Amino acid sequence: MDLGLRQQLKLAQKLIMTPQLRQAIKLLQLNHLELEGALQAEIEQNPALEEDLSQNEAEASSPSLSSTYEASSASEQESDVTDRVAVSDNLTDVNWEDYANKFDSDFSFAHETPAADAPSQFDFISEKPGLAAHLQWQLAHSELTKDEMEVALYIIGNLNRFGFLEASLEEIMRDCDCDADTATYVLDTIQELDPPGIAARDVGESLLLQLQRLDNAPPLCAEIVKNHLALLANRNYRELMRLTGGKKDEVVAACNFIARELTPYPGLPFSNEATKYIAPDVYVEKIDGDYHIRLNDEGVPALVVSGDYRKMLKEGKKLSRDDRLYVAENVRNAEWFIKAVQQRQRTIVKVMESILKFQYDFFERGPAYLKPMVLREVAEDIGMHESTVSRVTSNKYAETPQGIYELKYFFSTAIPRDGDEALAAESIKARIRVMIQEEDKSNPLSDSDISDRLAKDNIQIARRTVAKYREQMKIMPVKHRKQ
Repeated sequence: MDLGLRQQLKLAQKLIMTPQLRQAIKLLQLNHLELEGALQAEIEQNPALEEDLSQNEAEASSPSLSSTYEASSASEQESDVTDRVAVSDNLTDVNWEDYANKFDSDFSFAHETPAADAPSQFDFISEKPGLAAHLQWQLAHSELTKDEMEVALYIIGNLNRFGFLEASLEEIMRDCDCDADTATYVLDTIQELDPPGIAARDVGESLLLQLQRLDNAPPLCAEIVKNHLALLANRNYRELMRLTGGKKDEVVAACNFIARELTPYPGLPFSNEATKYIAPDVYVEKIDGDYHIRLNDEGVPALVVSGDYRKMLKEGKKLSRDDRLYVAENVRNAEWFIKAVQQRQRTIVKVMESILKFQYDFFERGPAYLKPMVLREVAEDIGMHESTVSRVTSNKYAETPQGIYELKYFFSTAIPRDGDEALAAESIKARIRVMIQEEDKSNPLSDSDISDRLAKDNIQIARRTVAKYREQMKIMPVKHRKQ
């Protein structure tokens, strides 16, 4: 066998991932919020790319596939600039005494006395006070010493978002260098603060702390919370009657009191975690009986190639060779980026139009009428590859007359039916959700009962499949739904 080295010529076709193609694919995968960041980052990096502020109001209001990156009208921009200039010119005329850090009853944003329901300075605090701030404010009125206050701050710092203490007494003693009596005293002091049940080690202890502050609690409440918390969660009244020796009405009254008057997580109402809202990428609106698709253009600027850089290219003789190459490369990249954004917009609209065509019954009648659909069907309908459709539908949302849904939601596996049209798995989930919502709470439906009811509608799915769908919808099992 000859193992020598030799040269060969070979012709082959293959896809080369150019930087421009990689950028287009990346833009295709971004949702609305991520696209805003990508456009701003590209504007900062490429001096030849800038925001178009010359569009008039008529162009801004006209429907277009590229409406996602249209800017506001020129008149709005000019009025905004005028307002800012006016504010800057009048800064010297502001009476800053009106904005002094005073919280007495005479405070006013104007010289006249404010209305009773007027906002106070506390309404303009940038950060919402959380659980730790609420507890520290109460401790400021306590009689703890300096060392005890340090222990208290350590305990507060180890409370989770539910209000439970995640540190043991041994850890408090070790980290704060204090004895057991000090750690216990400070912990008891914090547990006497508002909200009731704070700084407990578990749900049971938190419920007991809350019961200690209530005078009208039924006598069985403390015993149930202390010894039979699992039976309380399952609403097992018969076993509670046997173990506590109480009558049925007494056990039911105690359980209802616990569920109504106590909270298992006392710290949640003071949570200052910011809620993350979904920004839809596309709107599907029904106007005069017809559905219209509109891209979300809020917060996304219009992009144009800088006129100054184009002028530099036309006057290339005045530039050095390196400068001319730099300007040409940035202009070329800016033009490609704008085309990639436009292509992204057109692709999203095409995919949404295809989804609307296949899932028209869903938009008219709701999730129960969702049809089975796979990526291949949409890809063949719009003449694109399945991977392109997958990228378009990933992590993007559509606001429809039925609510806000992820684009992936419209693609569902088929559940065959004998002699009837196949149903989508999401459609069956909607049926299960309606059954559970309409069930008798004193005698809720089991997974087997739901499977039998679906079988009457020629939907043959096993009990374990019903359980899987129920868990995906985060619906509790029958023993936890019984009241």
